[in-house]
Amino acid sequence: MKVLWAPWRMEYIHSEGEQGCFICDLAQAEPSGENLLLYRNEHAMVLMNKYPYNNGHILVAPIAHTSDLSELTDLEYFETMKQFRFSLKALENLMAPEGFNGGLNLGKTAGAGLEDHLHFHIVPRWHGDTNFMPVIGDLRVIPEAIRETYAHLRPLFDSYGK
Repeated sequence: MKVLWAPWRMEYIHSEGEQGCFICDLAQAEPSGENLLLYRNEHAMVLMNKYPYNNGHILVAPIAHTSDLSELTDLEYFETMKQFRFSLKALENLMAPEGFNGGLNLGKTAGAGLEDHLHFHIVPRWHGDTNFMPVIGDLRVIPEAIRETYAHLRPLFDSYGK
């Protein structure tokens, strides 16, 4: 029998869920491997998804705490979309995915885990990355530890805007 090790998932399994707004908590933080924040300016930020669907799963969010896209100023919206576009390119250059899932879950019914602060997901995809494991074993295999992926992505975001 093969054994799949994913010890970083224990934090999620034993957690009682996020308290408050983890995006707002990072709004004034400096990027680091501890907080998984890749980039932040005064209007938007990019961070690694702490519980990824796939390697390289990142979130792009405005700093403004809102669940309504229409409440963002033009500048907040522009900066968020600009960081979304840069994030796609950074993931493409680093990981060479064959495609992406990118989007926004608005409201609990739509799958938003944090429904009060809108954020976009970017999930790199490769042919065959979804197989029988999630269906049969209710298990997702993520081959690289999140902090290693962060360490590879961070230099790309350090050069963003320069």
